Amino acid sequence: MPLKKHKIEFEQTKQFSQLFIDYINKDGKLHEFYDFFPSIDSFKNLFNDNLNINRTVLVEALNKQYKNTSNKFLQKLQIDKLNHKNTFTVCTGHQLCIYTGPLYFIFKIISTINLSETLKKQYPEYNFIPMYWMASEDHDFEEISSINIFGKEISWKNESAKGSVGKLDARTLNNSIEELKQIFGESENANELVELFTDAYLKHSNLADATRYIVHRLFGEYGLLIIDADDNALKQKFASIIEDDIINNSNYRLVNQTVEKLNKLGFSPQVNPREINCFYTKENIRERIEKQENAYAVLNTDIKFSLDELKSELKSFPERFSPNVVLRPMYQQLLLPNIAYVGGPGEIAYWLEYKEMFKHHAITFPILVPRNFAIITDDKTNQQIEKLGFTINDFFKNTDELNKEFLKANSSENISIEKEENELKSAYTSLIYKAEAIDTTLKNTVEAELQKALNGLKSIESKFIKAEKQKQESSINQIKKIKNKFLPEGILQERYENFSPYYLMHGKQLIPKLKEQLMPFDFKLNIIEL
Repeated sequence: MPLKKHKIEFEQTKQFSQLFIDYINKDGKLHEFYDFFPSIDSFKNLFNDNLNINRTVLVEALNKQYKNTSNKFLQKLQIDKLNHKNTFTVCTGHQLCIYTGPLYFIFKIISTINLSETLKKQYPEYNFIPMYWMASEDHDFEEISSINIFGKEISWKNESAKGSVGKLDARTLNNSIEELKQIFGESENANELVELFTDAYLKHSNLADATRYIVHRLFGEYGLLIIDADDNALKQKFASIIEDDIINNSNYRLVNQTVEKLNKLGFSPQVNPREINCFYTKENIRERIEKQENAYAVLNTDIKFSLDELKSELKSFPERFSPNVVLRPMYQQLLLPNIAYVGGPGEIAYWLEYKEMFKHHAITFPILVPRNFAIITDDKTNQQIEKLGFTINDFFKNTDELNKEFLKANSSENISIEKEENELKSAYTSLIYKAEAIDTTLKNTVEAELQKALNGLKSIESKFIKAEKQKQESSINQIKKIKNKFLPEGILQERYENFSPYYLMHGKQLIPKLKEQLMPFDFKLNIIEL
């Protein structure tokens, strides 16, 4: 049976920034901040571009990273293709969230795979490799250390978590795996998930390797490659830009110039650059570098470098220098023959700040393609919505507004005070005319009394609604439940829920079902009934 799908305009959801909406609507004021709009025809503009990529270094690094990966035949074929100039990548990036984190990570990967396949159909003379860039160097443990499943938060208790998250010992997740076993139950799909997470986290020594394992188990059959850029050979290719950033602060100036332009257009910056946009990493630290008088200090440590010492350290140990959110996109584009970055609204917002920086360093600026956005629902929920007299679109309204609409439509008595309000305003209009004729200063007194009377009517209406809510308690609770299904904690389901509850229902068919429904260049919110 074909899946049912419904689409909602981003504007209607009130969940997306104006900058993102203007971008997908091709608003002319944003044209200077990117090269090509994301459409299938735009990509031909990049095929002849001099990407200036050292494919040999890239291939050697990927082969090294895949050396101990089981069932790697398809990935080996994909890596070999990268030796050839007719092969390009389509990339997305994401943090190493435990258990894949929020549902939209799954949508990100699917979006990247589907775009690669669509480009291959349109341009068969080229190869397109979907690529997941692991944010293994990130150090924000709090952002990756919990997920929500069935309304319960599962957290990674790791008091020793320091430095780059990719290096953290994944085996310390054993307690949370035991929690998941209790939540999932004993079904076949539950056992598959537990096995996946157990094999990933308890049989791999660090979080980066564990994440690679999970993502390949879920998506490996589609030719996805995963790159961990925390690599000495790869960092050597980026060392000159790191040095320029630390010593000359070029990127700070260039990005700030763009931020100022965006500010004048009414957009707040997604990212504010620092004078130095990289971290120093060593053992269990990943801390910012800051210029202090004549030295370069690693914050929250005793480590300091003179200019010559810094240059020597960068030359000898480039892997110890880690780009932040400003430099990371350039690092990606310098390493990969990448023509598209697939990202969410926040990512596209900060990429739009970087075009002049890319131009300065003569690095190709990719086409910024919004990932797919979706809410997963089911037939039972859709039937409840219909029975309540609403459409799916209605559930992006304020909850109080939804309740009021329902009660007015389903009350045994007419609880609307609109008629009485109009009659009251009409009566007071006559009084205002009389007041002005007698003494103009009385007008304000009459208007104040009108407002007082209107407030009284509103209070009466609130009591009507409260009484009707008690009568319709079951339906009101159902409205709340549906609203919370689509917008838990007031945010989109995809940014809150983990994929696990849906895998428990659909098993290995979940990814293929979603992949079939999420199409490239579909700039709307999809409501997918599974």
